[in-house]
Amino acid sequence: MKTIGEHLYERFPELREKIIAGETNSGLKDLSAEWNGEEVKPVLIDSEKGIEILRHSTSHVMAQAVKSLFPDAKYAIGPATSEGFYYDFYLDKPFTEEDIKRIEERMREIIKEDLKFIRMEVKREEAIEIFKKKGERYKVEILEEIGDENVSLYQQGDFIDLCRGPHIPSTGYIKAFKLLSTSGAYWRGDEKREMLQRIYGTSFPDEEGLKKFLELLEEAKKRDHRRLMKDLELASFQEEAGAGLVFWHPAGAIIRKIIEDLWKDFHIREGYELVYTPHIARLDLWKKSGHLDFYRENMFSPMDVENILYQLKPMNCPFHILIYKSRVRSYRDLPVRFAELGTVYRFERSGVLHGLLRVRGFTQDDAHIFVSNEELEEEIMKILDQTMRFLKIFEFSGFNVYLSTRPERYVGSDEVWNLAQEALRTALIKKGIDYTVDPGEGVFYGPKIDIKIKDILGREWQCSTIQVDFNLPQRFEITYRGKDNLFHTPIMIHRAIMGSLERFLGVLIEHYRGAFPFWLAPEQVRVMSISEKSRDYAERIKVILIENGFRATADVRDEKVSYKIREAQILKIPVMVIVGEKEKSSETVSIRFRDGKENRGIKIDALIQLLKQNSIPKI
Repeated sequence: MKTIGEHLYERFPELREKIIAGETNSGLKDLSAEWNGEEVKPVLIDSEKGIEILRHSTSHVMAQAVKSLFPDAKYAIGPATSEGFYYDFYLDKPFTEEDIKRIEERMREIIKEDLKFIRMEVKREEAIEIFKKKGERYKVEILEEIGDENVSLYQQGDFIDLCRGPHIPSTGYIKAFKLLSTSGAYWRGDEKREMLQRIYGTSFPDEEGLKKFLELLEEAKKRDHRRLMKDLELASFQEEAGAGLVFWHPAGAIIRKIIEDLWKDFHIREGYELVYTPHIARLDLWKKSGHLDFYRENMFSPMDVENILYQLKPMNCPFHILIYKSRVRSYRDLPVRFAELGTVYRFERSGVLHGLLRVRGFTQDDAHIFVSNEELEEEIMKILDQTMRFLKIFEFSGFNVYLSTRPERYVGSDEVWNLAQEALRTALIKKGIDYTVDPGEGVFYGPKIDIKIKDILGREWQCSTIQVDFNLPQRFEITYRGKDNLFHTPIMIHRAIMGSLERFLGVLIEHYRGAFPFWLAPEQVRVMSISEKSRDYAERIKVILIENGFRATADVRDEKVSYKIREAQILKIPVMVIVGEKEKSSETVSIRFRDGKENRGIKIDALIQLLKQNSIPKI
């Protein structure tokens, strides 16, 4: 019988060098798998699916190299990621930079040997015995939790791993790879389990792809928000207060205020009503909402207040429901749109905390809209439009949209879920928005649209979400009086544009590399005196700028102006106004912009008009 590879090579001889797997109705298959006559499409090494297979195969080669050099190492899991791959190992000493170089060299030897990836179907009990004999306790643990009678193993040379596959035909298909870094990772993310060592790497079909990625990686390091927020004194984390809690410094607080004010004004114009809600509530509220059943692992432990248990809020939605429920609503009131910059608290394990992007206390730009069935589709389209308009002022390079469907654990009937998913899908189609279905990634109470922004480097960030919820309104028994004078249950839309201010600002810092546009910069203008004789003039210009609504300071220190300029450039201040005796006598200024451009002999009124052209954009 033919293999899938033989069948594809006959059909597509011109693609022979690029085909690494086949795709059938039942999924991805190795080229060595038997072909039973079903329809099969070639998976090319430079396609999205092909690159994922390549990277996962490279992780197996890395694990083989580690075992070859460090026989006592125990290997755990090694998946492909969006940017490469990693593998977790237990070893009683940390990997050094020299070790990583040796592992890379051993990988090159394995690749040169062109070892075939051989798939083996075995009984689960047999696989357990294989890995027990090898002393690979992590593989044994995984196997003991698998319910399938049969499992698949892959072997290249003397290395065997537990894996679903598929893989590239042989190690020789790996053309360009690089090991990138190491870090610690708790086994299964559990702080109570042992710490493993994670080795990260990446793999590409050719050297050009690898080179571009490494250049991008180097640029991303320069944009790392954790370093920039420290250098620019935007925010910090204080160990005395606890991990994952953000302290906003004056400069960061100014940026946050600008965005918050913009957000509030925008929502008021769009027909939303602002609300404020508490930070805690009785535990019973979270039982009623379902969060205690479906979200408990992300919630902090409750606190006892006069023998009643209270809970730090992980979400704002039940609070907005209670406000809605505080009086009788009519169909004439709908849609009811509540919006809040509400701070919530979620228990994130210390191992996953990551600067502003993953914290324990953060402020969501939350809105909850209560609509009738007839209003649902139109309201979703309005929200899509509002979201895109708001995000575009930050100059992102594009958006990817995903429709996230029903997860494994959920509340409500399948009928209700199908209605919600269809409403989201129809709205996307009518707005002409391309989207990708993301199976099983909805939240427990409803499906959602996720909008991921692309920054200047083309990286994708999850921020905006639109969720349709038939379930919480039913749980809380909220109603509105309809035209028929009967009570009906409204539909609730959960919506966030930025997701959380902390995460969004982390993304913005990296997107702009700390060089915020003029309208968003915490310090917009710094006026510098050339000598003591122009100090008073510099102070006067500063006052004029402040009176005209600009965030301005004056640097009148007895320092060389070149030193002052260099300091302002380090702080990424957009505009430097330089004044000396000449400017003072002519009532003009000289301007130096952040990009190095200069303009001399500018009248003060002209300076004001020039700066106003770059004020807060209209949405």
